[in-house]
Amino acid sequence: MVAILLLAACSAALEWRQLQPDGWSLQAALPCKPASQQRQVALAGQPVLLTMLACTTDAHTFALASADLGDPARVGPVLQALGQAARANVQGAVGSDQPAQVPGMTPNPAARRWRLQGRLPGGQAVAEQVQVFAHGTRVFQAAVIGPQADDARAAPLFDALKVLP
Repeated sequence: MVAILLLAACSAALEWRQLQPDGWSLQAALPCKPASQQRQVALAGQPVLLTMLACTTDAHTFALASADLGDPARVGPVLQALGQAARANVQGAVGSDQPAQVPGMTPNPAARRWRLQGRLPGGQAVAEQVQVFAHGTRVFQAAVIGPQADDARAAPLFDALKVLP
C-alpha cells in the first residue's frame, strides 16, 4: 500500500508531454512546460550558440539542449565537451558510462550516457543523468538533475528521444 501511494505521488507531479522543438529534427518528452533560452558558450575551444529547453518539477530539472555546428569535424569534440561540462557543473563522479542509444542518431564514439553523483555550488548532494548524441552536424544533450535523478525519473526523458528524418 505504501509503495502504491509513493508511486502515485511521484506520477502526479510528472505529467509527460511530447514535443518537437523547431529546427531540431528531434522528438522528445518533458514532464513540465519548458522555458527556452539561447546562449553562446565555449565548447571544444570555439563558440557555440546553444538553445536550451528546461523545466523543473518534483525538485528535479529536466533539460534538452541543441546546437548546429555546421562542421562534421567539430561534432565529436563538442559531444566530449558537453559531457565534461555536465560533470564539472556538479563536480561529479561518474557512476556509469555507456554508449548513447537514440533511434535515428548519427553513430559517434563520443555519443554517451552518464550517471553522475556530485554537489551543487552550495554543497548540496545531487544526482544527474545526461546523454549527448548527434544527428549530422547537430548535437544534442538531454539531462535530468536533482536529489534523486534515478532511472524512474530519467527513463521517460531518454526513452522518448528520437531523431526524425
